[in-house]
Amino acid sequence: MDGRSATHRMDTGAMHGMDSAVIDRRALDELIRVLRGDGRRVVGPTVRENAIVLAELESGAELPDGWGVTCAPGEYRLRPRPDGAVFAHSAGPMSWKQFVHPPHRVLWRASGGRFHAPEPEETRYAFLGVRGCDLAAIRTLDTVLGADPDGYTARLLRDLVVVAVDCTDPGGVCFCASMGTGPAAGSAGGGYDLALTELIDERGHRFLVEVATDTGLGLLARIPHTVAPAGDVAEARAAVDEARGRMGRAMPDVDLRALLRAARDEPVWDDVADRCLTCGNCTMVCPTCFCTSAEDVSELGGERAERHQRWASCFELDYSHLHGGSVRTSGASRYRQWMTHKLGTWFDQFGSSGCVGCGRCIDWCPVGIDITAEAARLTGALSGVTDSPDTPDVPASRERPESGP
Repeated sequence: MDGRSATHRMDTGAMHGMDSAVIDRRALDELIRVLRGDGRRVVGPTVRENAIVLAELESGAELPDGWGVTCAPGEYRLRPRPDGAVFAHSAGPMSWKQFVHPPHRVLWRASGGRFHAPEPEETRYAFLGVRGCDLAAIRTLDTVLGADPDGYTARLLRDLVVVAVDCTDPGGVCFCASMGTGPAAGSAGGGYDLALTELIDERGHRFLVEVATDTGLGLLARIPHTVAPAGDVAEARAAVDEARGRMGRAMPDVDLRALLRAARDEPVWDDVADRCLTCGNCTMVCPTCFCTSAEDVSELGGERAERHQRWASCFELDYSHLHGGSVRTSGASRYRQWMTHKLGTWFDQFGSSGCVGCGRCIDWCPVGIDITAEAARLTGALSGVTDSPDTPDVPASRERPESGP
């Protein structure tokens, strides 16, 4: 994503004096029509099965106008809103990962003694309504999976249009502000073509538009818009700043890598394991977890075979299976592995945290385990670590492996 945004980022003069623009609700519908007319599959939020999910949109009528959500550990509920807001809801059970890194893919087929690669994915996507936390997650997946320029992820992201949204109504489990990924879309470091901030007041329902790329400028030119008055710009900034102060959660402001290195044998892990079902829900809804397994499927006659890739979870007992058995046999070791990798050794592998602060793992944990609360408990158990200086980068090969029962 960094390469894509850098390549397409326009200079300030390209906006011809327009620092930002305003569109109304009908123009948002028109934007979807324009994107679909360009042959793109437009994916955005919609209401299905009592949740706000991500799905293909055929028109703006499918957007979740007037719906918000109530979130807490192990709790997610839709609630009606009187203002008709489109994007005034926090992250739902689905993330953009399902499109960037699909849950199931055929890697190859074999028949007649020959291997056949699947046909390349030709779908051209447009993502509508991507929040700062999820922009950071898409960039993280690009870092992890996009090294092969001919691979699925790299091809999809190369021709992706992203319409981001600033978050003005964070949920009870959101903590993106403490992770540096929100609530403003720009907090995550770019990676979008247009960014919208939704405004609803006595002057009507409208969206402040920030143009970030030439592609975005071209899209804006094809829908009705006006130059944004200074009052709308100030109102949008104030709404995002207010949202930053209304986060439902926060990650402790400590060196998490040092904390987790020192916490390997803390009794906190056993306490979490007493509650954790090792169901893997947290990894399935996480927008950055990328683990997979491969399985071979063959016909009874033996003339045709396929290799499939599916999402997997480090909470599965068999995921750490080596010759002779599984390495992580206890729930405590599996939760420790997930949290230590997500918040600690991910830095050593990929240069950033594996957590973007979306809160999905808290929302969709059946027993309400809260990763921010567990990090805070470890901080209390190892209070001396909180005062230590930042830990220097440690090559992954030198990192103590997270293993054992």
